Amino acid sequence: MKRFALLYRGLDASTATREKQAALQRYLQDAPAVDAAWAVYFLAGGKPRQTVPTRQLRELARELTGLPEWLFEESYQTVGDLAETVSLLLPPARNPVERGLAEWLVQHLLPLRGQPPETQAQTLRAQWAVLPDDQRFVYFKLITGGFRVGVSRLQVTQALAAVAGVDAKRVAQRLMGYTATGRHPTADDFRTLIAPESAAESSPAQSGQPYPFFLAHPFNESVERFDQLLGPPADWQIEWKWDGIRAQLVKRAGQVWLWSRGEELVTDRFPELVSAGEALPDGTVLDGEILVWRDDQPQPFADLQKRIGRKTTGPKLLRELPVVLLSYDLLEHGGQDWREHPLHERRTALDALLSSLNHPQLPISASVSGTGWRELASLREQARERGTEGFMLKQRDSRYGVGRTKAAGTWWKWKIDPMSADAVLIYAQRGHGRRASVYSDYTFAVWDAPADAADRKLVPFAKAYSGLTDAEMAKVDAVIRQTTVESFGPVRSVRPTLVFELGFEGISRSPRHKSGIAVRFPRMLRWREDKPVEEADTLQTLAALLPGSSA
Repeated sequence: MKRFALLYRGLDASTATREKQAALQRYLQDAPAVDAAWAVYFLAGGKPRQTVPTRQLRELARELTGLPEWLFEESYQTVGDLAETVSLLLPPARNPVERGLAEWLVQHLLPLRGQPPETQAQTLRAQWAVLPDDQRFVYFKLITGGFRVGVSRLQVTQALAAVAGVDAKRVAQRLMGYTATGRHPTADDFRTLIAPESAAESSPAQSGQPYPFFLAHPFNESVERFDQLLGPPADWQIEWKWDGIRAQLVKRAGQVWLWSRGEELVTDRFPELVSAGEALPDGTVLDGEILVWRDDQPQPFADLQKRIGRKTTGPKLLRELPVVLLSYDLLEHGGQDWREHPLHERRTALDALLSSLNHPQLPISASVSGTGWRELASLREQARERGTEGFMLKQRDSRYGVGRTKAAGTWWKWKIDPMSADAVLIYAQRGHGRRASVYSDYTFAVWDAPADAADRKLVPFAKAYSGLTDAEMAKVDAVIRQTTVESFGPVRSVRPTLVFELGFEGISRSPRHKSGIAVRFPRMLRWREDKPVEEADTLQTLAALLPGSSA
């Protein structure tokens, strides 16, 4: 694991893309295939499952360090990261032993899951006695399930392509499904990633493998600049931006597969889409959005979450929350890869294919037109009542690229402004990485009644950690330290003094939350230094934003 720990430190310490790429390529060229297989899994986004409960890990670490509980907790709060805290506090290994990354994972870490606490404790003591000091941090990141490092999946793909001498698009396709939860990659898996391209890959007639997803960039310019920046609307395929799960429906060799953008095979969760896929001709891959669809319109994302979270789908759920794949692109047609065809050709073929099928679970994402960008901007204001997030703008001549690239032509997300509410900061927690010493993760609350009500209370409703500059965060951190009321481990309760405008993409009822309300993708839009706490928004304000509200 020495090589991997060295790579991790190098990637974490650098912000230069070129340096990270060079480090990745060096590692992939030199590491044993069995170790490289696991390294790619983690670096490309695979999530290690926690193998030992956090409480037990803390108690055992405190026991071995010999520190009193208060000093261990103070150290944890100062550092802000359990893996880093334990790696710094443990005494040096008595007899360090070098083991490879795969050996540590397969033979020592993964078997810990589900073992009795006493067995886990005995095993951990033995492991820590031989764990080299320079490998501790990565070890504890893996054991706690908190592995994160500053490289993107695209960078990993590019490094593999360079090492293999294979086109990056082919490597990206081989990586689909590689980081599925619970997967144990092998040396053969890594060799497959970097193998020379085979004839079978050019004609994947028997494979359920999807294509890498093409992603859009945000577009937030003033409509007055659209003609200058984009040209006329006629140069663009314009569609509503749907708020669902991006997915590819694959039909080959008489079988159907459904893949989410997160590389999860979700075929079993949506049996009605499998039935729809069976109506497609072999050699077809559709790109689209999974949505709960009733009364000829999309339903809130909260309804779709009820389907996502269920491992089994009974008749009642299928009846109450029916889904569709709203398709907007055709990636494979007649067994041929169509990604290099311009979008307008792919769209024409898609319309013809799905119109001929006329399947209720496979509607087509309608195109939107207007005489100019101002007319389209006016139409975009209807997005929320239509259950969408705004518009997608796709160059008509664009090819279907890999990831968030502009090399194949550009797709833009022209989203409506987020919903917002003024909320009060009531809890704070230290961040991670470079923000480990700063209180940067916040819990916000709104009032449960209007200002003229007696005995009203602040009710927590959202957490957010993004949106502030480093300078603003430093100022907020100072206020948090001065107004702390109580500490709960790494979390501080603070006296309500700070108001922030929070933005969010969606809102829904939620019995799981104390406020009865859940919001999607909350972030801080601005610090309302001009607004007193008493004037923050209320639950009634949030309720008025709920879909279907007449308030």
